[in-house]
Amino acid sequence: MVFTPKYRRKVIYNQRRKDIGEILRTLCRYKGVEIIEGHLMSDHVHMLVMIPPKLSVSSFMGYLKGKFALMIFDRHANLKYKYGNRHFWAEGYYVSTVGLNDQTVAKYIREQE
Repeated sequence: MVFTPKYRRKVIYNQRRKDIGEILRTLCRYKGVEIIEGHLMSDHVHMLVMIPPKLSVSSFMGYLKGKFALMIFDRHANLKYKYGNRHFWAEGYYVSTVGLNDQTVAKYIREQE
């Protein structure tokens, strides 16, 4: 999965980077989603996850992006002024399924700069 902050603002760094990673791990754990590999770039997120079959990808992404926005604005109230109406993430995301090549995808994510 790849998704970006609204307007591709470079907010995923320093103190917020730690909070962003923690929130993403917490939300995935709540839904029983296993994070195999993940990397926070300065303006987007790469994640290789294993989503349970009972959960659709689109409903999980809606949950992840929606709940994440609420949690990050609770922790960092000053972000509300940059991202009006509590919209932290841009619309849309990229998702691709992997099977036999999951090791290749994990390596790609791990080696991101």
